[in-house]
Amino acid sequence: MAPTPPSPPARPASSLSLAVVLAAASLVPGLAGPDAPAPARAQAAAPYAAAPGHGRYADAVRRAQRAADSLREEQGIPGVSVAVGAAGEVVYAEGFGWAGVENRAPVLPGTKFRIGSVSKPLTSVAVGRLVQQGELDLDRPVHEIVPYWTEHRWPVTTRQLTGHVAGVRHYRDDEFLSSEPYPTVEQGVEIFADDTLLFEPGTDYSYSSYGWNLVSAVVEEASGDPFLQHMRRRVIEPMGLDETVADHPDSIVMGRTEFYVRSEEASEAEEGDDGEERGSLMNAPFVDNSYKWAGGGYLATPSDLVRFGFAMLRSLDPGTEGVLEPETVERMWTTQTLRSGEETGYGIGWSVGRDSTGRRIVGHGGGSVGGTTFFRLYPEQGVVVAITANMSDADLDETGETIGRAFLEAGTD
Repeated sequence: MAPTPPSPPARPASSLSLAVVLAAASLVPGLAGPDAPAPARAQAAAPYAAAPGHGRYADAVRRAQRAADSLREEQGIPGVSVAVGAAGEVVYAEGFGWAGVENRAPVLPGTKFRIGSVSKPLTSVAVGRLVQQGELDLDRPVHEIVPYWTEHRWPVTTRQLTGHVAGVRHYRDDEFLSSEPYPTVEQGVEIFADDTLLFEPGTDYSYSSYGWNLVSAVVEEASGDPFLQHMRRRVIEPMGLDETVADHPDSIVMGRTEFYVRSEEASEAEEGDDGEERGSLMNAPFVDNSYKWAGGGYLATPSDLVRFGFAMLRSLDPGTEGVLEPETVERMWTTQTLRSGEETGYGIGWSVGRDSTGRRIVGHGGGSVGGTTFFRLYPEQGVVVAITANMSDADLDETGETIGRAFLEAGTD
């Protein structure tokens, strides 16, 4: 039987924050004993969070909490973090469950998660800024920009790479589990540099994180800066993203969660709410994401992702001095089109489309070893939703849509 952790010290109540409540072992389904108390939330929001019973978003917060609790219970996720923004600010942020199961470390709003492919929209900002400054032509062949990318059967362009229509392959075999350090962007490109393109660029769509390795090479060559340095100085710092960092495995990163997976073999000890047995919870294998910084190498908090979303929305306003120009953002948020005329639903680093009610949505999902991310903007309503989980292959879409709907409805009251 897992022991019940000690109670935390008392904390003064606040009208803008929730009390911190550490849960017992039952927070992780399958680890609790019969005497363990009912699940409780691991950590409430930071001072900017809306608490139940306060403000116009009180009902939306309660709905979000129920949705996050159900998500964890149904999928057996150790830790989940949620943040929502409206009207230009974070109005709700809360952690649920454990950032570290073994040490009973709770998820806090400041806990950093692997955001996987949400690194692509971040990198797209660097691309957009270089285009604005006249330092990069999206339609120039990449072999003319990156000296170590040799011309293949067909030339590829940065625009095609950023929209997954260049024909560069995705991961093969166990490449997603790479544990080797890649000190340079060039070494990350060498993984696939000699492989044949899957198709003539512009004629088909095939999702490729490796395409973004090549995008990071373009950023380096066009800017003259090392990629991570350029991202920090030209994207992360100007956007005020203090909780977004590269996932260096050998560095001390404050607030970084532990990472988990579930075994493929079902365990009788762990049952979901639907009675289905699921694989045992395990530590995720060690990986080193330095081979793909641009396409999946960053850590962030959901609150920082919300702030990122608002930085993009501010850039749409001609009367506001944003990091990008309005025309650049609209170009990034416009679907690319194949030579056949078919729309791909993907712009320059962003998924674009409409939800079931016809609202315009932009964003990206993220899948990592030990991490899953949901990130969505509703540009016309000014609402941003971000959810992170510290487990591979979690399904966050339904929960993200439920939470988004709750805050969108609150905003129309």
